Amino acid sequence: MKKATWALAAILGCVIGFGATTNGAAAQERVYDYATGQWKKADPQLQMRRAMKQRRPSAAFERANVRIETREAPGTIIVDSRSRYLYLVGTGGNAIRYGVGVGKEGFGWSGEMKVGRKAEWPTWIPPREMVARERAKGRVLPARMEGGPENPLGARAMYLYRGGHDSLFRIHGTNQPWTIGLRLSSGCIRMMNEDVVDLYERVPNGTKVVVIGPEGQGGRGVYRDLGATGSGLLSAVFE
Repeated sequence: MKKATWALAAILGCVIGFGATTNGAAAQERVYDYATGQWKKADPQLQMRRAMKQRRPSAAFERANVRIETREAPGTIIVDSRSRYLYLVGTGGNAIRYGVGVGKEGFGWSGEMKVGRKAEWPTWIPPREMVARERAKGRVLPARMEGGPENPLGARAMYLYRGGHDSLFRIHGTNQPWTIGLRLSSGCIRMMNEDVVDLYERVPNGTKVVVIGPEGQGGRGVYRDLGATGSGLLSAVFE
């Protein structure tokens, strides 16, 4: 049942994982320690580290420090659905580039939004439209899924707002990092857990987010990636 559910989660994107461990449940779960021969409470932090070690995507989508030409101000997030990269614009023509997963065919989008709120180990509540769409396929989604290391929303979420209202799109983590670099979601921007944690710590609420569509919509003149640079320089720029 778990395998089938996780496969469904990978297809849906901003989705749930049935049987995911909540923060509260993780504190009560027990695991057997073969070193001591005793049962003990599970460590949520250890569960997170294990989740982060799951099969990784291509090296091309690993986090990198790059040089960039852009008209956007430092602190802006640029998501390019064509290349499946997210850029956090720094100063002096520098940026941090992260690999992302984006909307599957028919679910791509473009435009400008802002980070309206942020959450650690976010709860997932499926939109009515998604519930109806999946019900028509014979799949039943729960009304609510609490956050946890196995939840497909991952370790962090940044909720994207437009005009002061929740767009229902998010930038979030994933418990299936192999999906990074692919078009599988229902429109959300997914990142590896360690990357979404890194981005989460760098951007405040109110951060501008520019999304370029899968066919380049809204991308004219937004930016140009000039390639990777040394890690030391950007460490100084972003610290």
